[in-house]
Amino acid sequence: MIQREEYLNWLIKLKDKHIIKVITGIRRCGKSTIFRLYQEYLLKNNISEKQIIDLNFDDNKNRDLLEQNKLYDYIISKAVSDKKTYIFLDEVQNVKDFEKCVNSLHLNENFDIYLTGSNSYMLSGELATFLTGRYMQIHMLPLSFKEFKSTASESNEEIVYNNYISDGGFPYLINLNDFVLKNNYLDGIYNTVLIKDIITRKQIKDVLILDSVVRFLFDNIGCLVSTKKISDTLNSSGRKNSINTIESYVSALIDSYIIYKVNRYDIKGKQHLKTLEKYYVCDLGLRNYLLGNKEGMDLGHILENIIFLELKRRGHKIYVGKTENSEIDFVIEDNREIKYIQVALTVRDKNTLNRELAPLNSIEDHHPKYLITLDFDTNNHSGIKQINALDYLMGRVDI
Repeated sequence: MIQREEYLNWLIKLKDKHIIKVITGIRRCGKSTIFRLYQEYLLKNNISEKQIIDLNFDDNKNRDLLEQNKLYDYIISKAVSDKKTYIFLDEVQNVKDFEKCVNSLHLNENFDIYLTGSNSYMLSGELATFLTGRYMQIHMLPLSFKEFKSTASESNEEIVYNNYISDGGFPYLINLNDFVLKNNYLDGIYNTVLIKDIITRKQIKDVLILDSVVRFLFDNIGCLVSTKKISDTLNSSGRKNSINTIESYVSALIDSYIIYKVNRYDIKGKQHLKTLEKYYVCDLGLRNYLLGNKEGMDLGHILENIIFLELKRRGHKIYVGKTENSEIDFVIEDNREIKYIQVALTVRDKNTLNRELAPLNSIEDHHPKYLITLDFDTNNHSGIKQINALDYLMGRVDI
């Protein structure tokens, strides 16, 4: 198993704290595995197997527990009375009214509770009402480039990067060397997310329109998009729809963690904008499965997508920056500190360099500015730091 240290350390830090730990993320990104790794840690640190209750609600053997009262009674019957009991509920959103069960369990200070879920519905509505202030969430992504590199036999980072943008970061894929097997695995993830987390839950009737929306967003990563533009594009190709339908489908895709939306921020006016946004995919392997892997195409937006995922992985608040005449790829905020980031595949050409620097130079404040590229050059352009993307992804430099 791949040691997902960032997530494992988060669980270890919160061990025995009387707060519910919630791990969210797209299916097959490694949530169940991190539970197993953490349980191994517990067993090595004087916790007995009797103190661990581990239930996965995607497993049919737990079908009799998919109702909150039955689940509650089962856990109470298995709990150790005189010691801490560690309760792991995997894909808990499959349990009807699970939040009522979790809330009742949380009243017992001898219970240390851990949940996972594959869509954001579990952290809205009833759960938010029942458990406000009683849980902490960490969002899990497929493998980072650094994690992917740690599994590779190849030492050349450029080759590993090309494999990464081709295969993506779903952990189990490292066990598959055959292209057809990889595609079949990604097909399973894609259809499970669509059917279990979107179509069934949202009762979507027009599956073809939903699939078209996914393909449009996957094909336009890093581009400014509006739901009206999506609607108009599909209508022009004969797929009749309404803007309300498109908005509902996009919202469902975001809730399932298959795509992420980044809103725009007016740098000069210092306000968040409600029109136009950018979308990024959770995993580039999934994008290649759906659209086909067109070698050499769209590499700039692919790099931008990878940088977005890394920024998100490191916990930054992320926006698209708007200046008077141009866009900044990313405006990030941490503890009220703002930084500006431009991403480009290469800036070896002088005209390309000037084009990428221009939006950053147009910003009149003194917040840090960065240009991230795949070039190995590291320069300082009048205060704008140019850094290598692989150095950033591997953690050798930070921003």
